[in-house]
Amino acid sequence: MTFLYWVLKAIFYIILKVFYRFEVIGSENIPDEGGVIVAANHVSYLDPPVIGAALKRRATFMAREGLFKIPIIGGCIRAYSFPVRRGRPQPSTIKEAVHRLKRGELLVMFPEGGRSSDGSPLDAKRGIGMIAAMSRMPVVPTCIKGTEEALPVGAKFLRPARITVIFDKPIEIDRQAADKHFQEMASRDIMEKIRNLQFKEQK
Repeated sequence: MTFLYWVLKAIFYIILKVFYRFEVIGSENIPDEGGVIVAANHVSYLDPPVIGAALKRRATFMAREGLFKIPIIGGCIRAYSFPVRRGRPQPSTIKEAVHRLKRGELLVMFPEGGRSSDGSPLDAKRGIGMIAAMSRMPVVPTCIKGTEEALPVGAKFLRPARITVIFDKPIEIDRQAADKHFQEMASRDIMEKIRNLQFKEQK
């Protein structure tokens, strides 16, 4: 599966470069090793493979549990992801995320918990702050631009667009906390960093 991951990643990267003028900014902000959370905005079904193509490390994704039941696609998702129940993550899911981070994996999360229908950022769910606080791992705010044009919500076919991924400097969570207020505050701070990246890119 590891070999297949890198083959698919390389193929998708070439496709993005050729047809979507793919650009990756700030890749030096991703630690070369150790547990890290890459937290990105979510506007299209293209976002996970685009993030995977942008990263130099192998990524692990948290994916909606319903996707695992789709024939063929579900098998591919299972190889690189673990399931999460949208709206109310189970304690076992949180523990799995923290365990993988402490094992040194790079975990991709979408703090909004779902796709934005118009590309504008949504409020972050508490899950990102909870996992960051429990694991004490750095969080890299990430902005994806252009996928909302290449494959908007509801679209059946790909469209021409320019796709860019921006990785910001890591955020260090200064304390391990089970306090709900602290976790919500951490989630808001992470989402604000992502919003700032979107604004800068637009300028």
